Amino acid sequence: MKKLSVIALVAVGLLAASCNKEKSADTAATSSEQTVAEGKGEVLPVDVAASVVNWKAFHKGGFAPRWGTINVKSGDLNVEGGQLSAGSFVIDMTSIKVDPASVTEKDKKPADLEAHLKNPDFFDVAKNPTSDFKITSVTDLKDAPKEGAIAGANKTVSGNLTLSGKTVNVTFPAKVDVTENSAAIQAKFTVNRADWGIKFGTDETDPAEWMISKDIEIAVDVKAKK
Repeated sequence: MKKLSVIALVAVGLLAASCNKEKSADTAATSSEQTVAEGKGEVLPVDVAASVVNWKAFHKGGFAPRWGTINVKSGDLNVEGGQLSAGSFVIDMTSIKVDPASVTEKDKKPADLEAHLKNPDFFDVAKNPTSDFKITSVTDLKDAPKEGAIAGANKTVSGNLTLSGKTVNVTFPAKVDVTENSAAIQAKFTVNRADWGIKFGTDETDPAEWMISKDIEIAVDVKAKK
């Protein structure tokens, strides 16, 4: 009954807020964990105050979306020859926030959903207080960005994304900007939470599981500077 009572509160995940009932970001390609890119060139520390990961999750059919933010705790981006060459950043899972604007039901509270996302039903932040992303490759974007990609996407970024202690390599279009004193990555993509073993129901037949979409939209906005 506990699980059924919180079906309306939706599973998590990470993206930029919108009220659309359809996912707005293309699904990232996934594969097994890959070798992390060697950190060559100049190392720029991530500006954690200016960086953020946004998330968005849904009930099945795209209904009752929830969205919010997760803080970036630390990280570095490597720049060599005026190009992003490597980098990584750590995500503070204890900082998960739910945007109150996404909780429209009178009997639901954002704080209750935040606490639920942090417990063992989902991210179990006491056991896994951080997640991280480690770049494995950065290449020029060969084809036009797919619908839903971040505006101005110019690179294809692949990296090992670790959630709840499991690592999966994800590949997505990104907008990468490099200047003399800074570097930035912006991206928007969808992942399947099941790839990281994130589930709410006991199995696929559990209503608590099938009422919640497996799609999680993630929007990354990471800035680094000298």
